[in-house]
Amino acid sequence: MSQQVAQVDTLFLHEAGDEYRVVVERDGDRLFQAVLELKETGAGPRPGRFRVKEGTSEEPRSPDEFVDIARRATRIRISEQTSREGRAELQSMLDAYQLDAKVVRTCRYCASSGRYSPITAETAIEADGETICPDCARRELDRELSFQGGMSADARERLEDLLFEVQDLERITNLLQGELDPDLTKFDEISATVDEVDPVRVDSLSMHPGVQSKFENRFDTLLPVQSLAVENGALDGQDQLVVSATATGKTLIGEMAGIDRVLNGEGKMLFLVPLVALANQKHEAFEERYGDICDVTIRVGASRINDDGNRFSPDADIIVGTYEGIDHALRTGKDLGDIGTVVIDEVHTLGEGERGHRLDGLISRLKYYCEEQAGGSATNTDTQWIYLSATVGNPSQLAEKLRATLIEFEERPVPIERHLTFADSREKTEIEDRLVKREFDTKSSKGYRGQTIIFTNSRRRCHEISRKLQYDSAPYHAGLDYKRRKKVERQFADQDLAAVVTTAALSAGVDFPASQVIFDTLAMGIEWLTVQEFSQMLGRAGRPDYHDKGTVYMLVEPDTSYHNSMEMTEDEVAFKLLKGEMEPVITRYDESAAVAETLANVTVGGKAAKRLNERMVGEVPTKHALAKLLEYEFIDGLAPTPLGRAVTRHFLAPDEAFLMLDGIRKGRDPYGIVADLELRDDDR
Repeated sequence: MSQQVAQVDTLFLHEAGDEYRVVVERDGDRLFQAVLELKETGAGPRPGRFRVKEGTSEEPRSPDEFVDIARRATRIRISEQTSREGRAELQSMLDAYQLDAKVVRTCRYCASSGRYSPITAETAIEADGETICPDCARRELDRELSFQGGMSADARERLEDLLFEVQDLERITNLLQGELDPDLTKFDEISATVDEVDPVRVDSLSMHPGVQSKFENRFDTLLPVQSLAVENGALDGQDQLVVSATATGKTLIGEMAGIDRVLNGEGKMLFLVPLVALANQKHEAFEERYGDICDVTIRVGASRINDDGNRFSPDADIIVGTYEGIDHALRTGKDLGDIGTVVIDEVHTLGEGERGHRLDGLISRLKYYCEEQAGGSATNTDTQWIYLSATVGNPSQLAEKLRATLIEFEERPVPIERHLTFADSREKTEIEDRLVKREFDTKSSKGYRGQTIIFTNSRRRCHEISRKLQYDSAPYHAGLDYKRRKKVERQFADQDLAAVVTTAALSAGVDFPASQVIFDTLAMGIEWLTVQEFSQMLGRAGRPDYHDKGTVYMLVEPDTSYHNSMEMTEDEVAFKLLKGEMEPVITRYDESAAVAETLANVTVGGKAAKRLNERMVGEVPTKHALAKLLEYEFIDGLAPTPLGRAVTRHFLAPDEAFLMLDGIRKGRDPYGIVADLELRDDDR
């Protein structure tokens, strides 16, 4: 023992019942731990029994050895957790040997386990009414997380960072139980930014008097992104890709250009969107604003156009349509008339799985149609193309591909706070209810109550959440009929609803003036959100005319996914979205997509199909696709066969077509064929 303790840096003493734990350290490493009992003598307290701990056993040593160790120690420390009486007793004993000791703040967990861990105001963490060291706090947090199930490294790192920042273990564990401590849930804040752009006065525009007066009655000056577009030729027929955040006024650029050309006899306007819900809303807005000077119609499918019974009128001045609705018209040879302006909203859809290649093909086919029309009409000599998006990671590259002038504007009208909290599926609706109530009970400086959009991943879940919210709310998704969706939109606009609960339908631009967005899940259907989709959806929070700021809450269930095809867990996805950069918009073609779009191009363009393929944004292996079309007997030369026409007019992939054909030839029940198609989609 004497050789072992020849040099001792620290002798640490900590009260444990009627005894004292002894820790001996050298160079920061523990040499050993022991137990000391004091005895009362006529001269005061003195070492009584001294036992060195060896694993689970204790080896008795002479009390004099303790005194010898104490005399060799550079410093003697007594834990602050030792009682006042205990400290006095130890000090009296040490005084007898002319040894000085200092009372220090230490971690009780460590002291009770035979470790010396001094802590300071900067390192002390509150736990169960006392302070512990960071290492013990981390272990306690890990133990709590083990009860929650698995959690990603990013999520653990986030919680540890918060723990060391607030120095309170209970606040962190409460966070795991659904507490909404804003200091802890807040991940970051996206600041409001305003680019310096000289606003263009509306009365300085040289538009047709019929539309000029309408805009002058609505605005004195254009918004910055609108001013930039006008200065760069939006009213002079210039093709443009306009990239700017949600609520910065992109849509009006297309309206100004398109309606001006309509009234000047330069062709009709097509305004194209990805979803029926959005098309219905745009159709109603255009009818209301411009119905007295233009005929407005809508095309969202093959025949029936919307639920109020109106029919598609190809002779209308303004056609609002979904991508698929207009593409179907082209594939089936419908006459859309002379087109002067095409506005493609949400053009970042080009980068999305199945819908990406369809939009890419539609743009190419529509350009071909416009060129063919121009050859036989003097009124439509140069169609203008305006592409709109809030989320493009490669705007310059995409603008070049689309042969358009880039109008990029970085402004975000109001700041957005992004919050992250962890909750299981049972806790989420309770948290959502509290957030909705808190937001609706708060008014902005502009006098508007806070309202919430809750995004979730299924129609069933929309109804489930809405039923459980105490304040008035409504589900909103593509499964509702047109009149019901319009009622919800009107109620929200009138502030009669505290919240709407929706699937992806709203993420593509339906205009609800919400101050708060809640992500009930980070999945849409059976796929995780992309950074683009996430940015688009969180951009719904906060409108400059209504709110002082936007608030976003992500309710994340650790170690969870919603379909067996999902490789990541929700907590992993959360940090990918929060930290991720906007992905580039790239249209990728596998064999199925190449065959489908080449067939559609052959159907629309015939011998021009190769030219249509070549100008698409994505790279299409045309020779291979044509070879497959011949092999499948979808084309004869460069003309579609009857089978090919049927496949393309129904937007079928080749494997879908063959599965259906096989079922038909075998005389199978149609419902069974449909079931096979659904199962095939689920297995993808």
